[in-house]
Amino acid sequence: MTEKDREYERMTEKASPKSPKAKNIIFSFLIGGIICTLGECFKQIYAYVGINEETVKSLVSVTLIVLTAILTGIGIFDKIAKHAGAGTLVPITGFANAVVSSALEYNTEGMIFGTAAKMFTIAGPVIVYGCGAASLYGLIYYCFLM
Repeated sequence: MTEKDREYERMTEKASPKSPKAKNIIFSFLIGGIICTLGECFKQIYAYVGINEETVKSLVSVTLIVLTAILTGIGIFDKIAKHAGAGTLVPITGFANAVVSSALEYNTEGMIFGTAAKMFTIAGPVIVYGCGAASLYGLIYYCFLM
């Protein structure tokens, strides 16, 4: 490491605000746990009303996605995320928030070139690599286990 690098590191450390790590970890754990508990509550409610287990799994996911999208749209989810940090990145809620946030950010450019074109800016790579990985795993499974 050169002297210039060390100097830059010291300046960065001095200018960066100190992060309350313990508080952030606790809030992340609590709010992430609340999101997961909410999902479990939906699961229990759907099972109680007599919906079969496979459908319940899908309904819980869809419910969390829709709820996150609505809360993102009206600006509440971002306020929760400000305090929860990584706790809101529970995969399904984080994904829904990423899609809706991107769409809202560019809605002034119109429905086609704004909202529709930018909706998957953040989530697009996740979808592409997720589908690619799923296809590869499926092919491997088919070739070696069938």
